[in-house]
Amino acid sequence: MLDYKKVNNLTGWLIALVATLVYVLTVEQTASFWDPGEFIAVSYKLQVPHPPGAPLFLLIYRMFGFLAMGDGLQVAYWMNIGSAIFSGFTILFLFWSITLLGRKLFKMEPGKESKGQTISLMGAGIVGALVYTFSDSFWFSAVEAEVYAMSSFFTAIVIWAFLKWDVIEDPVLENKWMIFIAYLVGLSIGVHLLNLVTLPALALIYYFKKYKEPNIKGGAIALILGGVALIIINNFIIPGLPSLAGSIEIFFVNSMGLPFGSGIVFFSIVFIGSLVYAILYSIKQGKVILNTILLSLTFILIGYGSYALIVIRANQDPIINENNPKDIVSYVSYLKREQYGYRPLLHGQYFTAQVESQEDGAPIYLKGKDKYEIVDYNTITKYDKNKTTILPRIYSTQERHKQIYRTKLGLSAGQEPTFSDNIYFMFSHQLGHMYWRYFMWNFSGRESDYSDAPWLGITDAFSDKFPDYIKENKAHNNYLMLPLILGLIGLFFQAKKDPNSFYVTMGLFLMMGVVLVIYLNSPPVEPRERDYIYVGSFYAFAIWVGFGVLAIAHGIAKINKNLALAGVIATLITFPIPVLMANQNWDDHNRQGRYFSVDSARNFLASCEPNAILFTGGDNDTFPLWYVQAVENFRTDVRVVVLSYFDTDWYVDQMTRKAYESAPLPFSLEYEHYRKGTNDVLYLLEREGLDAISAKEYLKLLKNKSELLRLQGSNKMTLNMVPARNIILDVDIEKVYNDGLIPEGMEALMVDQMNLRVKGEYMTKGNMMLLDLITSNNWERPIYFNNTSLATIGLDLEDYVVMEGMTYRLLPVRKPQNFRAELVNTEKSYKHIMEDFAFRGMDNPDNYFDDEFRRFTSNHRSSINSIAIALLDEDQMDKAADVLKFSLEKMPNEAIAYDLASGQSVPLLFEVGEDDLALDIVDKMSVKSIQLLEFYASTDRPYDREAMISLEMLRYFVPLLEERGYEELASELKKNLERFIGTSNKNTLDRR
Repeated sequence: MLDYKKVNNLTGWLIALVATLVYVLTVEQTASFWDPGEFIAVSYKLQVPHPPGAPLFLLIYRMFGFLAMGDGLQVAYWMNIGSAIFSGFTILFLFWSITLLGRKLFKMEPGKESKGQTISLMGAGIVGALVYTFSDSFWFSAVEAEVYAMSSFFTAIVIWAFLKWDVIEDPVLENKWMIFIAYLVGLSIGVHLLNLVTLPALALIYYFKKYKEPNIKGGAIALILGGVALIIINNFIIPGLPSLAGSIEIFFVNSMGLPFGSGIVFFSIVFIGSLVYAILYSIKQGKVILNTILLSLTFILIGYGSYALIVIRANQDPIINENNPKDIVSYVSYLKREQYGYRPLLHGQYFTAQVESQEDGAPIYLKGKDKYEIVDYNTITKYDKNKTTILPRIYSTQERHKQIYRTKLGLSAGQEPTFSDNIYFMFSHQLGHMYWRYFMWNFSGRESDYSDAPWLGITDAFSDKFPDYIKENKAHNNYLMLPLILGLIGLFFQAKKDPNSFYVTMGLFLMMGVVLVIYLNSPPVEPRERDYIYVGSFYAFAIWVGFGVLAIAHGIAKINKNLALAGVIATLITFPIPVLMANQNWDDHNRQGRYFSVDSARNFLASCEPNAILFTGGDNDTFPLWYVQAVENFRTDVRVVVLSYFDTDWYVDQMTRKAYESAPLPFSLEYEHYRKGTNDVLYLLEREGLDAISAKEYLKLLKNKSELLRLQGSNKMTLNMVPARNIILDVDIEKVYNDGLIPEGMEALMVDQMNLRVKGEYMTKGNMMLLDLITSNNWERPIYFNNTSLATIGLDLEDYVVMEGMTYRLLPVRKPQNFRAELVNTEKSYKHIMEDFAFRGMDNPDNYFDDEFRRFTSNHRSSINSIAIALLDEDQMDKAADVLKFSLEKMPNEAIAYDLASGQSVPLLFEVGEDDLALDIVDKMSVKSIQLLEFYASTDRPYDREAMISLEMLRYFVPLLEERGYEELASELKKNLERFIGTSNKNTLDRR
């Protein structure tokens, strides 16, 4: 007879080792795109990340950083290894959870397990755990330093611990395990809140154990109580206790005149004293349940105590200190993620609702010199009641979102949505596109890694409908729906054989999937695919996959009457499923050899002169920059400024301090002029007869709080305005010229005045501070923008920037009207491209480059095109050819397919005499474009960005080829093009 306990433990550890090894072999070697760059940087130096923070994550990953032995280039790798290890432990607890649930199904008693039961359960655990190991979404998070791997670990261990508690008979030991679970929940708060979503489902375990005759009413009550526990922790403990402490602190300081911190001390003494008294009372009175609840609360709070790190480190003024949560007031705002805005959940407006009124809400306090001062008021927006609804799903009033709502719902302009439209959007987009599609990616298959890629089914594996560019995409994965089928078999098997456990598993599946979708209430478009959010739901389904093996073993045993042999056969039959998933997913989850997430950041910094100021926009423009400066110590003389953060007082204040080797930024305005509630928005109100205003004079009026700029706000706060759209900056051109700032050949473009024109109807605080920076800097430090920030600035600077490599430098030169390209400093740009930029691994076809890598590659190709155009304009033919060929060598089609920027390089290659290279691009892009358009036409897929680019490339190539004398090829492309645009456009095409 097999020793079940030993076999279960050893097999679980073996599967966990396999999973960990897989993740270690495929782990990212540097900082990935998106949040890992930020998390690695803040973990390395224990800084303050974006709200609501992840303090326990920072502490633990800081320890993984020690394994780099002081080598900054290895820090990211070892932190990524941390995620691989935590993910391996997640698989361990998944295996043990499957076998624990399997024991309940078999009604196995400890020490009386049969050989057949043991073998069947091991097979179930192996297959279920390995299917999840190789699943798309979980593998993605397992190989990068993000919170989701560690969050999955806490979710897995809490579920396992509840299942362990379920089989314990000793009441004393039961209570110890319950307190242990509470501590795990408390610790998980310092990583991510996914763990809390499991509580309603896990409450069913308690109910089914304590009540021997369960019923629907009792189960519903248990779910509700579990939901109450979730609400208590999520709403009352995490932000609620600090909020209460903050209110007491404000009362003690503002009303009673006591010093700062007195309210916090009082609250802490009263709260901790009350908790200790209640625990002692429960012991003295012998109230076991009350004692367990109080101790559980205590250990949740102990785990939650990791958040002290955030306040402690914020008060040390680290370089990355998001929201600057130094005191109780700012800490509460940080926890509540107030900077991210509001999404209605149970009641709210349709996207067509008009604002009826805006009223002042609760006051917003900031810590002043001797009290907490009211600096602003929260705004309560009231909408037309006839255009509000319960469970609002189509709520966003952003113009882009409105257009998407109408497109998805088939609403014409001006047509009002109905409640059925609202619910349709929830089911079709939020539950369908944003959840079910992700679910099927993991258990059925995925078409590609292109945006909004659909899932694949069995028939797709044998279909010849897919063009080569999809078939060759490394994320084109098809599992023949086998994991899905096996999971459904397990679902029905558990429902039939062990209904109570089925309800628990179903609760986990729904709470971390469907319920989470409804709670998050996603807008119609996201910056990237969000499948990693729902890995908890996929984890629950993996349990059913394991039960599918048990179901097959059970069925075979009915025939051969030998459960042991049936378990072996069932395992052998189903084991190829995770093998298939590993085979399909390996190439698009193996992140070895990828460095461009970091190299692109290095190239931004390498484009800047010493002591520069660099403005950035989105996360992927910024977080890798933070990483290379904080961890790899690269170009720390450059001050990186995040444009969106520039609208906040805490961030501007940080810019007034030294960072690394960068001196403080020069501002004329002081804290009182940019603090929260002051100059948040400056509305454009053009004065009659005033066409323009001097930048220096305008800043002087702001600094002196001139009545000439005053407006009265609707919320008791005073607003300032911009009296003219044109803000004129005077330039000392003699100084600028003598300092050597003007690129050779651009002397004739110098201007003694720059018009920093306001683009819209208002100027934000960030644009005000940018105006101040540009004016006060007086050309002492180079100011640069990347392409994202330049496009989103509220001041019109595009005519006054000169391209230097991958950045745009602000200079007092004006681009001539009707100029065909950008102004480029060709000498510096050529040097940066050929000598300073890094493109590690970008020429290796075996490396996997997803959509984000392709986007940054396209940006680099486009910049090189601009530099080549400028070189051609200067008759530097050889250098233009050099940079174009360099681009093709470093970023070849075999590694990253040619894109829009590649197509735009074709006429340039013709111009430098590289016809063969130009024709090669035309050939490869034309074949792909024709295949793509044929695929879209045959499947009735609406044209997206990829299709529009393909169509435009064909349009673009035809006249180019005709001009160069390649009539036959041009004629062939024209015939193909006519198939897609219709004969009605033929004459237009001929005229081109």
